[in-house]
Amino acid sequence: MYVCLCNAVTDEQIRVEVKQGACTMRELRDRLGVATCCGRCSPCARAILTEIIMNAAAHSTPVAATPDLPAEA
Repeated sequence: MYVCLCNAVTDEQIRVEVKQGACTMRELRDRLGVATCCGRCSPCARAILTEIIMNAAAHSTPVAATPDLPAEA
């Protein structure tokens, strides 16, 4: 689906950029030009960005804590 009509940016393009490391709206603007003209796409682009980041955080495995090592005598 087209998110930004001014720059012909789709939701899939946003998803690809986020998966390649874009994690802010500024990065999406720089990479795709989203929300640089009229700005009406900004809420939708931000929602997609947030959705992907939240899903990634929900599915990440927490790092196991290392047990404390005994103090040397």
